[in-house]
Amino acid sequence: MPTHPSPSGEGPGVGAVGSPRLDQPHSNPSPEGDGSERAVTLAAVIGAHGVTGEVRLKLLGEGFAALKPHKSFNGGALVLETLRDDGKGGAIARFAGIADRTAAEKLRGTTLTVPRPALAPLEEGEFYHADLLGLAVVTDADAPVGRVCAVENFGATDIVEIEKPDGKRFMVPLTTQAVPEWNAERLVVAADFVT
Repeated sequence: MPTHPSPSGEGPGVGAVGSPRLDQPHSNPSPEGDGSERAVTLAAVIGAHGVTGEVRLKLLGEGFAALKPHKSFNGGALVLETLRDDGKGGAIARFAGIADRTAAEKLRGTTLTVPRPALAPLEEGEFYHADLLGLAVVTDADAPVGRVCAVENFGATDIVEIEKPDGKRFMVPLTTQAVPEWNAERLVVAADFVT
């Protein structure tokens, strides 16, 4: 597993977990507050499965293992009755009150969210990508840069996408050299990586 700077900036962390991507359906939590009210998206309904009300799910972040412990989504609006792995990286689910294909199709595009505190506890140095979204970004000289708008991983390491006040975006690898530290309020980027 790749290492990342810890949220305190003191040494490497052990890696990120629960990584919904911004190019996939998800909620965009507000950067305000302590994060306890943020909704984190674990999956999205991509269509009906069969004729009895089941739906196919696209799994985000940690996939099936992260989704399985939860029985209620979207503030209780969707209550899970059954869930099974589809063997192809997704899942098949049935929700209370969804009894046929027509009702299941109406859920297409619905994201399944849980409150941030409902997620599994993290080990020292681990973090959820959702915790970085919306953070203010400053340089190591304390100059304002913008806000974190996405966290991606294309295979080598996590990448933080930053949006400047003018709407332009740039990406920075989530390594100790590029991102020496962050906390619940801000993410620090080495000035040499700001474009």
